[in-house]
Amino acid sequence: MAENQKKYHICAEEFACKYKNRDFDPAEVQVIDVREPEEWEIYHLSGSKLIPLNTLPERLSEIDQQKKTYLLCAHGIRSLHAANYLLHNGFTDVVNVDGGIAEISLYLDQRESE
Repeated sequence: MAENQKKYHICAEEFACKYKNRDFDPAEVQVIDVREPEEWEIYHLSGSKLIPLNTLPERLSEIDQQKKTYLLCAHGIRSLHAANYLLHNGFTDVVNVDGGIAEISLYLDQRESE
């Protein structure tokens, strides 16, 4: 990965550590889950917002451009597409969670999610 692209990525372990330590101030950070509702119902992070990737264009106004936005999905592929879409639509502080919820869940206790 190019050095200038590292700011747009975070590994699942680092994200999980921040999440566990409650390093996310809701006034400054938002976590957007771009999976489908069926996936969300099985497992999701408390405090995250569900905006499926295919609804992102019409729901763009629900995402605060002033906040750091962490994007996640099952394995990090859809969220990467979402991150690119947001960056091309004027968002600047966008971070893809590499490995997605599948890898994040390895570092979190089941009680930390819903």
